[in-house]
This record gives sequence, C-alpha cells and structure tokens, in this order.
Amino acid sequence: MAGRKNGGKAGAPGAARPTVTELVELAVKHDLAELEVEGSGTRIRVVRQRAAAAAAPRVEGPAPMPSPMPAAVAEPAGAGDLVKIEAPMVGTFYRAPSPDAAPYVQEGDVVKDGQVLCIIEAMKLMNEIEAKTPGRIARVLVENGQPVEFGQPLFLIDPRV
Repeated sequence: MAGRKNGGKAGAPGAARPTVTELVELAVKHDLAELEVEGSGTRIRVVRQRAAAAAAPRVEGPAPMPSPMPAAVAEPAGAGDLVKIEAPMVGTFYRAPSPDAAPYVQEGDVVKDGQVLCIIEAMKLMNEIEAKTPGRIARVLVENGQPVEFGQPLFLIDPRV
C-alpha cells in the first residue's frame, strides 16, 4: 500500500484495490477509529475501538477473577492445596448436560480423575470439562450460563479427600 501514488484513490486507473486486511492493518498502524474507502461501486468501512478504549474493558474483565483467590486464601489452613480447574477455551459455562437435568457436580461432591464437571459450549459444540485430579469440589466459581474466558478458574478441588 505504501507504493501507491494515486492520492489514496483506490478506484484510479491502474491502481490495485486495497484488501480488507490491508485496511485493517492501516487502521491499526495509525490508531484510527474509523476508515472508509469507496471506489468502483464498492465501499469498505473499518470501524474499531481505539486502543485506550479497548483496554478499559479488558482491565475490568480479569478483575473478578482474583476475587475467588482471596476467598480461597481466607479458607482454613491447607487452602493452598486446592487444585484449580480452568477453562481450556472461551465459551459458555453449563453445569448440567441439559437445562432440566441435575448439575454434573455440586460443592462438596467427591469426584474421580477424569469425571465430567461441566460443559463449555464453543461455536455450537459442547465440550466436556473433566477433573484433572480426584478430590472434593471445594468451590464452583462460575454461574450456570455465564460466558467464560480461556484460563478462567471454574472449580476449586480439594485433593486431600
């Protein structure tokens, strides 16, 4: 795109049309909130959040995650032994296989290694999340039907059972 000498007119004779990818890269490179190109009956508009505005929600998103950790620290001695089960993907957290079924596990349940704890729906696929250690469910950290992020803690398991 840097080699174009047509005054930025994508529709000029002999000029190559910019691709959407090139336009997005240009908007990111120059920190543009909006970029619109029109030519030969085609109009491409790229609208993005500025870096400062986009960073604010990301700061708020992880803020709730540390709250379960102080609660775990406040638990009786040995709370540091709890095993965290984290979301392996982004999706929607479900505690049961269907809306009318009982949850896979509840707080206080004893689980085996490999036992299904919940489902994360991602791109219309239901992914079973299994226990990575045997133990007792100490805490369920996510509400049913809530979106979860990669690496977000879902359960705390006490392996000392």
